[in-house]
Amino acid sequence: MDDRLVQYDEKMGKSLENLVEELASIRAGRANPHILDKIRVDYYGTPTALQQVANVSVPEPRMILIQPWEASLVKEIEKAILTSDLGLNPNNDGKTIRLVFPELTEERRKELAKDVKKKGENAKVAIRNIRREANDSFKKLSKSSDISEDEIKDLEDDAQKMTDKYIGKIEAAVEAKTKEVLTV
Repeated sequence: MDDRLVQYDEKMGKSLENLVEELASIRAGRANPHILDKIRVDYYGTPTALQQVANVSVPEPRMILIQPWEASLVKEIEKAILTSDLGLNPNNDGKTIRLVFPELTEERRKELAKDVKKKGENAKVAIRNIRREANDSFKKLSKSSDISEDEIKDLEDDAQKMTDKYIGKIEAAVEAKTKEVLTV
């Protein structure tokens, strides 16, 4: 790969990673511990990631079990989950917290599928913006240095191929998540 394309490849890679992280946080009626990734718990005055203060497991397809390493954290974890936008009610028995995922309605599944597609479209727009940024920089190169028209054309073609590759990966990720969301 041409050195002038590397930075744009990295940017496109980051856009794809960002989408994958966003899609992982969408709950699809099944227990997925990644929905807790953004939850922070007040641990001795410091906002700390939930996974750093508790053991998170999935004993059943629609339940997450959270076992804090210190019993005093049960209330803090419960509070953090209630104030988050997860829409789940934690059940605690004094030592552990159970998050039970209700079965999603057909309407809610369709809403989530639309949301997944929208996030995919936003990622595609980001990729195309990066391609445009790359092409603009190539045009500036042609004015400022002694690079040939053919070299510029080759760079633009490579940028387009890179764009197509990432858009394909985005579509695959969106399709997989949509299928997961719509599967009962």
